[in-house]
Amino acid sequence: MMHRLLACPAVLLLASGCTPPESAWFSEEAAVRGIDFAHHSGFEGRPMMPEMIGGGAALADLDGDGDLDLYLVQSGRVDRMLPAEVSANRLYLNRGDGHFDRVEDAAGAGDRGYGMGVAAGDYDNDGDVDLYVTNLGANALFQNDGAGRFTDVSVHAGVGDPGWSTAATFLDLDADADLDLFVVNYINWTPEIEQDCYGKAFVATYCGPTAYDVPAMDRLYRNNGDGTFTDITLDAGINVAFGNGLGVVGADFNDDGLTDVFVANDAMVNQLWLNLGNLRFEEACLLWSCAMDSDGIEKAGMGVAAADVDDDGDSDLLVVNLHGQSDSFFINEGAYFSDATRRAGLGAPSMRYTRFGVTLADFDNDGSLDLYEANGNVGLTEPVEDGDGYAEPNVLYRGVIGPGAVRFEEIKPQGGVSRPLIHTSRALAVGDVDEDGGLDLVVVNRDAPAYLLMNRATRGNWARFRVLDASGRDAHGATVSATVNTTRMRRDVQPSASYLASSDPRVHFGLGTETETRDVVVRWPGGEEEAFGDFGEGATHELRQGHGEPLPG
Repeated sequence: MMHRLLACPAVLLLASGCTPPESAWFSEEAAVRGIDFAHHSGFEGRPMMPEMIGGGAALADLDGDGDLDLYLVQSGRVDRMLPAEVSANRLYLNRGDGHFDRVEDAAGAGDRGYGMGVAAGDYDNDGDVDLYVTNLGANALFQNDGAGRFTDVSVHAGVGDPGWSTAATFLDLDADADLDLFVVNYINWTPEIEQDCYGKAFVATYCGPTAYDVPAMDRLYRNNGDGTFTDITLDAGINVAFGNGLGVVGADFNDDGLTDVFVANDAMVNQLWLNLGNLRFEEACLLWSCAMDSDGIEKAGMGVAAADVDDDGDSDLLVVNLHGQSDSFFINEGAYFSDATRRAGLGAPSMRYTRFGVTLADFDNDGSLDLYEANGNVGLTEPVEDGDGYAEPNVLYRGVIGPGAVRFEEIKPQGGVSRPLIHTSRALAVGDVDEDGGLDLVVVNRDAPAYLLMNRATRGNWARFRVLDASGRDAHGATVSATVNTTRMRRDVQPSASYLASSDPRVHFGLGTETETRDVVVRWPGGEEEAFGDFGEGATHELRQGHGEPLPG
């Protein structure tokens, strides 16, 4: 049975861990905490398609001191190089208390390509987190030296995809103890094929991807274990389906012990790459009923999140879409998905805005996953004389699990902030930057400063796990399950999801009024399981492969 661990009727006091609807859940504190990044699209009069969708973010411990640092991806100008101040990516190191210091030239990772997104992961198994940056043009892999200094090894590693890449994710897809790389490509665009598109009153605006009709092929790179990768896209079967890819997430959707890959495509059917083993994949999105919505409509898939929202032991999916199109909330039924968007309360409410960044995370630590969506339009319908005509407010929903149902209820004030924040938001990364037990947010805004949204919700108890493989790196694709009260919860080590973003790989459990997680079990990529026992609340615990009690397979 599904149930919410901590209900919030009006009669409960704040001390119970509930947050009244009128409370602000977040406070925007980027500037006061040292984040002075502002994204630049390069728009100068004629809209150019790449200007509308860039700006990535990563929250990761890049200098190995145990707290979350921040890497932000800049765009610049499509057709020429701009000064570094408006074209180079930036790195901010966490002082340990959620305040940041900007590092000159991003410690060697100040890439000046026309930037899109970023994936973070220890690809060389040396114990530190590396960065892979996607661009319009050649992508870049930055190897971390262990002290937070980076070297561009793209050419040596063989992963400098020269197309227009958007999302990327490091995943151990063959369960050989190193991270492979899946790269999502958008369209085969060049300035020479740019189109002129217009809204109402002949106002110039950005074209949709169907105006170009040049969908791209995604790429899969196998990690060779020696610092290099091999492009195995064709051998893996990834070449059988093209798309206008924007979002990607990895999870074991069919519960066979192997990590699968879901790609959200813009104005085309989505793709679900089921892992057959030995780095072979089968595209099964139509068969699993997640290629389109329940009305058979191909939506403008942008950001994506995957999590066990209904606590039934498998990963559900949420894909966010264009203004006028609802979200697509797909409940995993074991061998297929069912479209539960309307039942979950996300039908009409989600259609108000164009959504890009998205996360399912327990912000109030009550045991149910909440939903945050970062919004910003892509097309003008009428002339705008002043301000940003694409700007929209972001939206926060509280997750509610009841018998047989999952619902999301919008939190007011809008976006969970007391002062309205209205920009054209894109990337969204999640992590506890000040280590106070509340999950914070970073949002990149097109042609505007980024947000650092500090969690100020009244929260319940919590427990967090750093899940490491035998080599000591974050075990991307591993799953942690634990019993809290009478509910068996499951959370994935899943840094890459949302939109153009990489989040804290640590696994977070909201406990409500409970004080421990019981019977903690890790399922490692490949399907092996280990039991680690019980853990108390209010701390981050380490779970290392080989240090638990093996469970029979």
